Amino acid sequence: MQHLFRSFAIAAFSALIFSNALAQGHEATIRKNLSERIPQIPKIEEITPTPLAGIYELRLSTNEIYYSDAAGNFLIQGNLIDTKSKRNLTEERENKLSAIDFNTLPFKDAITIVHGNGKRKLAVFEDPNCGYCKRFERDLAKVDNVTVYLFLMPVLGPNSVEKSHHVWCAKDPAAAWTNMMQKDMAPTAAQCNTAAVERNLEFGRRYKITGTPTLVAQDGTRVPGAINSTQIEKLLADATK
Repeated sequence: MQHLFRSFAIAAFSALIFSNALAQGHEATIRKNLSERIPQIPKIEEITPTPLAGIYELRLSTNEIYYSDAAGNFLIQGNLIDTKSKRNLTEERENKLSAIDFNTLPFKDAITIVHGNGKRKLAVFEDPNCGYCKRFERDLAKVDNVTVYLFLMPVLGPNSVEKSHHVWCAKDPAAAWTNMMQKDMAPTAAQCNTAAVERNLEFGRRYKITGTPTLVAQDGTRVPGAINSTQIEKLLADATK
């Protein structure tokens, strides 16, 4: 019996080694063929088998998800859906990849605005010409005891970029932002190193922040779009439970 168990264990281990070697061989083939045939494709960061036999998930450097056969002869763009469990596996994977750990946010590139004791924390990505952002800012002004980390993300054109630069370079960026968004006071022209704004845009591309405002709570909860003061309070409360 002991001999039989040992033989079974050796066979299982050998099968695992063979399976891993086979998967690695497929990965090398996929990378080689796709890089040669589609040189403009972003860098493939990771290749993993999917529950669908013979199909592999490709995670690109842009955090986009594609699928390929084992030879890299076919490239598939779209959602992989498990019909038994009624789960969108692609969406689940993309949500996991785009999740933001609040504590790892690049706070040096944010404008810090403190309301009250600032005990609670919230990150927001906003464009100065975004009407929804202005509505959100008026509601946010009603929320006390929160530190807001504002990441300027001018996605609505050159004028947004110009205003963001003026706000970032202002003597008091927090006041310049508040006056512009709540009182329609244009920021005074100012110049300085505005690389932070460009880094914010790159951060947004990497984590697929496609609209403003986008909120990130302390627990990593991500909310796209403007919400009112009651909803902001709930978001802050839920994040600290």
